[in-house]
Amino acid sequence: MAEAKNMIGHNNGPSIERGRTYRSYQWRRAQQALMPNTLPMMLIRMRVRRAAELGMAYKTYARIRQASGQDIMALLFSSNALRIIGNGAKMPDAENRALEAVKSASKLTLVHAPNTPPAVLQANPVLDAAQAAPQFTDSWAQMREKVEGVIRQRNLPGDQVLIIGDAPLEADWTAAARAAGYLPADQYFAHQAG
Repeated sequence: MAEAKNMIGHNNGPSIERGRTYRSYQWRRAQQALMPNTLPMMLIRMRVRRAAELGMAYKTYARIRQASGQDIMALLFSSNALRIIGNGAKMPDAENRALEAVKSASKLTLVHAPNTPPAVLQANPVLDAAQAAPQFTDSWAQMREKVEGVIRQRNLPGDQVLIIGDAPLEADWTAAARAAGYLPADQYFAHQAG
């Protein structure tokens, strides 16, 4: 039988030997028995607590965690998401309170002009780091360098950083930084949605 599979013209289709279907069935059952369909309750409680520490809904956190396979160690906001718009470096009180509640995660921002990173950091001590945001005219390499720059500055792996933005081009930062995911600002800040 093995010789037939190596012959010219053989399509390498499934084996037709006796008992193959039953062995495949048994193998699938054994795999399913080893892999539970639900997470242990203790793990769910830990993840619910972690989602709360990050200021996120559990379902959102669980979806991002499942997609990236990593915990979120930093939140990278665009200055648009933080409502730092125009020539005033201070974010509104509601966004500031939300960031003050975040525990065990870095709070980073990429700042759009005319604001500057030093001014934004000085006006918003709740933030851990800031850098200039990519411009829409930047090349992919320039965008990647700017987004990864603020992440590298904190010695974080990209897949543990969640990007939160409020403009269509900001969603591209996720791929540029190989980040854990992207979340629109109104999904993170509930008051912005309403």
